[in-house]
Amino acid sequence: MTDAPAPFGTAPDGSPVKIAKITAGDVTARVMSWGASLVDFRLGGVPLVLGCDAFDAYLGPMRYFGAIVGPVANRIAGGRMVLGGQRHDLDRNDAGRTTLHGGSDGFGTSNWRIVDLTDSSVALALHRPGGLGGFPGSLEVEARYTLDEGGALTLDIAATTDRETVFAPAFHGYWSLDGQPDLGGHRLTVAAETYLPVDSAKIPEGAPQPVARTVFDHRTPRTPDPGIDHNFCLSTERGTLRHACTLEAGGLRLEVSSTEPGLQVYAGAKIDSAPFPGHGGAPHGPNAGIAIEPQGWPDAVNRPDFPPVVLRRGEPYRQTSRFAVTRID
Repeated sequence: MTDAPAPFGTAPDGSPVKIAKITAGDVTARVMSWGASLVDFRLGGVPLVLGCDAFDAYLGPMRYFGAIVGPVANRIAGGRMVLGGQRHDLDRNDAGRTTLHGGSDGFGTSNWRIVDLTDSSVALALHRPGGLGGFPGSLEVEARYTLDEGGALTLDIAATTDRETVFAPAFHGYWSLDGQPDLGGHRLTVAAETYLPVDSAKIPEGAPQPVARTVFDHRTPRTPDPGIDHNFCLSTERGTLRHACTLEAGGLRLEVSSTEPGLQVYAGAKIDSAPFPGHGGAPHGPNAGIAIEPQGWPDAVNRPDFPPVVLRRGEPYRQTSRFAVTRID
């Protein structure tokens, strides 16, 4: 019998935050309603994503850990965009310069509703009013986490809107496969020939550039550069589930596939979860985990040369990402 969602905390608006557990074989996952966040993912009882058992951590230093961020993940330059000939000023919640992860009231800082729960899957829903954070169009969003018989985790995100808007959410979990304080033992391979250079505000500059002869060349396995926080260009279109990257450490291999055209990789240089401990009992420090975020390209709302992120009334949206962890023989 499936256990009912358990209390986990109280959101700033007073609503209860719930947490649900799903299982398949020796893989377990826990998902909380705040941010529709994956707070725990374990293979054989070993934690593989950074998280905390205290809800208050997610209101402070662990904001966005494991969350679904949006309605547009990553950054929008200057906190403004033009859609259908109309300018929209957005919430500039990132140092007053850019809009980050949908603004202060984005998906990752909203309390979703758990609408379906089985032994191996959980679905969460969110209604986002039009105009919130400056984004036009109300949204009906559903996110479903599913564990298959082999223990792979699939995340499906679906949405509709009542008015033309922009929509490009992302999963923002941090992975650590060996439980060590940093990523020194990890090897990352990314299926991308190009990446997006960025300016001091993390906004893309110019066209995609070749990864060859740079620290971004992960066409063969290498340890991630500690300062990496960039988009890898997987494709110029979305919709087909394709291999994105492989991460290996501690005798484990994580294979990530996604329908999205970009893969933001952030090596966690600014992680500092103190005073809150992670699942291993100690606070997380810099480079304790790596965020692997399938998504649209950053600032695509202002770049007609990038894959589009416009969602129109009557058009259903669907995004799928698959995270499969296996033991290396």
